[in-house]
Amino acid sequence: MKQTLTFSSFSNAFRSHGRSDQFSYSALESLFNYFEELENDTGETMELDVIAICCEYSEASPESIATSYGLDIEGLDDNDARNVVVSYLQCHTSVVADDCDGQIVYCTSF
Repeated sequence: MKQTLTFSSFSNAFRSHGRSDQFSYSALESLFNYFEELENDTGETMELDVIAICCEYSEASPESIATSYGLDIEGLDDNDARNVVVSYLQCHTSVVADDCDGQIVYCTSF
């Protein structure tokens, strides 16, 4: 038995799992749209697993991501630094959104 989720029920699932602070509102919205698009592209229905999403996806600033992955963005302006980080992530994983209130939402499994 499958249930169609709305964005509201998607975000409520994070709240009910005690994960309401895991992602910002705009990041949750981007994740919801990403998973809907992925279902449409693949034709496969996905099961909502809040814990798995929290383990496999992250929201972070370009500076934080650069530090985590050893990317040299020193001396670059904000736009160029963001481009370096997004390019790196696109080569290694899935970028869900590259400007969620200044943050990047991406899959950490790579």
